[in-house]
Amino acid sequence: MKKISELLDAAAGGALPVVRGIDDSRLEDPTPCAEYDVRALISHLVQVVVNFTALAARKDADFGETPDAVVGDWRRRFGEETAALVEAWAAPGAEEGTAGSMGFPARTVGQMVLGDLTVHAWDLARATGQEFVPDADVVDEIAPALAGMAPRAREAGMFGEPFPVPDGASPFARVLALTGRDPGWQPSRA
Repeated sequence: MKKISELLDAAAGGALPVVRGIDDSRLEDPTPCAEYDVRALISHLVQVVVNFTALAARKDADFGETPDAVVGDWRRRFGEETAALVEAWAAPGAEEGTAGSMGFPARTVGQMVLGDLTVHAWDLARATGQEFVPDADVVDEIAPALAGMAPRAREAGMFGEPFPVPDGASPFARVLALTGRDPGWQPSRA
C-alpha cells in the first residue's frame, strides 16, 4: 500500500499542468460542478488543499467562506500549496490516528483530499479544453475510498446521484460517475 503522500505527489503532478494551463479568459467558463465556474472551482480547490494540509498536521481547518484564490501569481501559489500538502502528509505519523476535528481515520482524510485533487483536476481540464489522465495508483486508491464515502457525501450534498456508465467504463470514469459527474461532460458551445 502506497503512502498518501506518494499518491498526493502523483495527483499534484497531474493537477499542476492543468492549473498552469488555464488561460485567464476561461475563468468564467462553466465546469462539470454546476455550482462552480472555473474561478470558483480553483478557489475551492486551493481552500481544500490548504485545509487538508492543516488536517495532516492535526490543526483545525476552516471550510467556511471561500476566499478568491485567483489573485496575484495564483498558478505558482497552487504549486506551492500542493507541495506543502504533500510535505504535510509525508510527515512521520501523518497517516496515524485521526485527523482534525472530523474524527475520521487520518488515512481516510488523506483519501478525501486525494479524491478532491484528482476529480477537480479533471473538472478543470474538461472545463478548459485540456487533457487529464489521472495516475493509475491514485485511481486504485480513491475508487474504493470514495465508494465507501459516497452515501454520506450525497447526504451532505458533496456528491450528486451516481451517473449511469456502461459496463466497460474505465475505473476513473466509474469514480467520476460515483461522484455524480457525467464522464463525457463537455462545455457547451456558445
